[in-house]
Amino acid sequence: MLEFRRVRRAALAETFVRLAEGQKPDAIAIACSDSRVSPIEFAATEPGDVFVVRNVGNIVPRYDEELGPKASSAGAAIEYALAVLPIEDVVVCGHSHCGAMRAIYDGHIPPATPHLGNWLEYGRNVLEQLGPCPPGLAPADHLSQQNVLRQIENLRTYPAVREGERAGRITLSAWWFDIARAEVLEFDFASKRFVPLDEARIARHLAERGEGLA
Repeated sequence: MLEFRRVRRAALAETFVRLAEGQKPDAIAIACSDSRVSPIEFAATEPGDVFVVRNVGNIVPRYDEELGPKASSAGAAIEYALAVLPIEDVVVCGHSHCGAMRAIYDGHIPPATPHLGNWLEYGRNVLEQLGPCPPGLAPADHLSQQNVLRQIENLRTYPAVREGERAGRITLSAWWFDIARAEVLEFDFASKRFVPLDEARIARHLAERGEGLA
């Protein structure tokens, strides 16, 4: 807080004056609540650029499972963002050493945490369908990566997401942050594996949109 007041506040003063009139983020990031993971930091963005949803395990319950009194905050945020904001990109970001994925993999939920236990049930179906772990990857990290891909599938159960992707208005991306290496990986749907989201890959993405590296 002191750093913000002493350094960033003055630098962002004009930005916040503009943002007081409303927000126009072009991306929504769904990430884990883990304090070590910040999609805003990865994207090197300014306030107002990304609509962020964070929860334990970066989970998106399926649309048809979350109606009425069971509606989730994740589902509400997705519907709001796509109905009201100029969203073009939807990113799900998981990470290594995830406590939620470890709890699901080991089956050890902390005692007296019924809300947590119920929430993590959404990730248990990923474990039940988990394939062989690739060499060099910890089993819980393998679960974490597959969990990100499952949330992409779950996102497509939302009518607004499905229709937006079909019309080419929005793009879905699966990211995974390797904490120890400080490396952001992106799932390559062509090769069906996570690859570094390096400068060359970012340049290709921008070229596809008719943009260039700043």
